[in-house]
Amino acid sequence: MGPEMAIHTEVLIAGAGPAGLMLAGDLAAAGVRCTVTERRTGESNLTRAFAVHARTLEELDARGVADELIARGTPVRGVRLLGQGELSLGDLPSRFPYTLVTPQYETERVLADRARQFGAEIREGAEVIGLRQHGDHVEVEVRRTGGDQQRTVRAAYVVGADGARSAVRSAVGLPFPGHAVVRSVMLADVPLAEKPADTIAANSTGDEFALIIPFGDGWYRIIGWDRHNQQPDDAPVGADEIRAVLGRVFGTDYGMGEPRWLSRFHSDERQVPQYRVGRVFLAGDAAHVHSPAGGQGMNTGIQDSANLGWKLAAVLAGWAGDGLLDTYQGERHPVGEQVLRSSSALLQGAMLRIPGPLKAGRSAAIRTLSRVRPLASRMTGAISGVAISYPAPRGAHPLTGRRVGDQRLADGRRLYEALRGGRFLLVTPDGTRHADGLLAEHGETVALAARARTSVLVRPDAYIGWASDDPAADPAGALARLVHAA
Repeated sequence: MGPEMAIHTEVLIAGAGPAGLMLAGDLAAAGVRCTVTERRTGESNLTRAFAVHARTLEELDARGVADELIARGTPVRGVRLLGQGELSLGDLPSRFPYTLVTPQYETERVLADRARQFGAEIREGAEVIGLRQHGDHVEVEVRRTGGDQQRTVRAAYVVGADGARSAVRSAVGLPFPGHAVVRSVMLADVPLAEKPADTIAANSTGDEFALIIPFGDGWYRIIGWDRHNQQPDDAPVGADEIRAVLGRVFGTDYGMGEPRWLSRFHSDERQVPQYRVGRVFLAGDAAHVHSPAGGQGMNTGIQDSANLGWKLAAVLAGWAGDGLLDTYQGERHPVGEQVLRSSSALLQGAMLRIPGPLKAGRSAAIRTLSRVRPLASRMTGAISGVAISYPAPRGAHPLTGRRVGDQRLADGRRLYEALRGGRFLLVTPDGTRHADGLLAEHGETVALAARARTSVLVRPDAYIGWASDDPAADPAGALARLVHAA
């Protein structure tokens, strides 16, 4: 930690996981002075989360780092459901019609490099142990990990991105209601001599389930569970346990070699009732945890930060009202609820005991789901995040609150390339509409290469904040209302 650690900062972020690093990069890029505390030291070599979904890749694309991360991972374009139909991701309406499989440490590395490039201060071996809120600032007690050296850091705002056991959440007295949904889930990174299909494969017997995820280099993440072998989280996992579950669930262990990493954990479903308490916010696992089914945990946390970052930056710069920060709760809490429901449904389906005569019916239903396009699109849209939308004001244009798709602009850029400045984009049919007021200062007017009749105001997080088919409509006034949450 050292005496050189900042004792005054605009935003203090607890936790240098993906959510905290994403937020630090966004704030620093906007010129906000921010400090990240992380109790760990050194680079992690643990895989942990492995899936980066399409919507998260779009958010990274809007920051210019998606291609760098993609180069470090393996695109997987389908999911085989319980040994039956394959759910294709190839039809996703995105530049990224797949799930990128890459170890979490690669995602953290890319986000940390970006945060540091823009000047964020990342302090390893330092953890938040308490805080006190005042009218215009927060005093945060930060301690050196494993020691007794302590400092008080003063910040305008604090964000707890410090995981399921969040010290920030505890400090503001928020409950974390929920329950454990499955115990003794086994994780392993292993080499397989027999190559499974280049998809994410999931299968279940009702008493056991297993998931195989290809890393693309001959190594695979295995997630396994055995109803009849429930061990404490700290019980060691043996390679033979993994082989046995694979064999019973898939009919083969694929010539599994020796693991490079083994772990066991239990999975909770929990969510805080409030994402904001005064000048303190929660993001990622500090705000919500759920089963690994669907691989949405890290993605939801990164997208929390994409939502919160531009709002904090605008308020700190003085051109947005405090009410804008309340929209973080209104927009992201329902998303967290939906992820809990969908991941729970997937997990319960894998754990469901089905009598032999009824298994054929389940198989037929899964095949139907994977082949009927509207049903398959709804499921892939939910898992990938491209279907996420935010509440819109009464009477708003139907596009308001929806994710914006990537499109070619008249100047040759892609729309997501134009978002890399962290500004609002006013996308108009001809690109000639005059921008005034806040829009002239904090936005850019662009036109689509293809003919269009609707003007849309795209927020820095690539969601549509306003839209109109009326050429005389006032986008500058709409922006003013948006940032003052009127």
